[in-house]
Formats: sequence, C-alpha cells, structure tokens
Amino acid sequence: MDCLFCKIIEGDIDSLTLYEDNAVKVIMDIKPNSNGHILIIPNRHIEDFMEIDATTVSHVYKVAKELKEYLYAALKPDGLILRVNYGNVQEIKHFHLHVIPVYEKEQPIYDVDAVYDKISKQINLFNLMN
Repeated sequence: MDCLFCKIIEGDIDSLTLYEDNAVKVIMDIKPNSNGHILIIPNRHIEDFMEIDATTVSHVYKVAKELKEYLYAALKPDGLILRVNYGNVQEIKHFHLHVIPVYEKEQPIYDVDAVYDKISKQINLFNLMN
C-alpha cells in the first residue's frame, strides 16, 4: 500500500510523534494551519470516516480530549477546531482527525520542531507528576 500515514505508522517515514498506543499515532502536522496543529491517525488503514468503526472513532476523540490539556498548557490557545476531511478535500486517503488550535490574536506560524518541543515538555511534565 502506498499510503503516507501507513508509512509513518510503520516507521518508514520520520514524524514528530507526540503520542502513540496500539490504536493511534499522534503527530505534528508538517504544514500546520496554526501553531500546535496535530493529527490523530488510526494505526490500521481506514480510508475515511465512512469506513471507521465506532470503537476506533471513540478512541480517536478520547485521545483528542487528553491532548487538549497539553496543547492548552503549552500554547495557550483560545479554542480548537476538530476537523475530518472527506472526498476530494481529503489529501491523504487514510482517516485522520486534525486538531487545530485557534488564537484570538493572530500569530506567525513558528517552527514545527519548536512547537513540538513545547508540547512534548508538557506531556513529559505531566507523566513525571503521575
């Protein structure tokens, strides 16, 4: 299969991974719409939202809720956009949830590696406390 996300999940392509478990992988979007734009991708190839099962979609949104805390602690956004693309607007035909922070005050898009470091520090700090 020639799926970019499957290659990332398999480790054939590097990614800035914030979280992974046996069902999903969470990575930084390399072409972010805003600082902290992340993607939650099921590990199993599922083409789009019409194919995804209830258990997997529930887990995707559970992970989104958990990561919201780290995004807010690291970046202080004013809100989030949760987006799933379908049809011609879906560039990569592998279901994924975009979690896009929104800021009231417009800001430049910072280096993805620097934003990744800020979020990762919050995740590590939380893990140290628990």
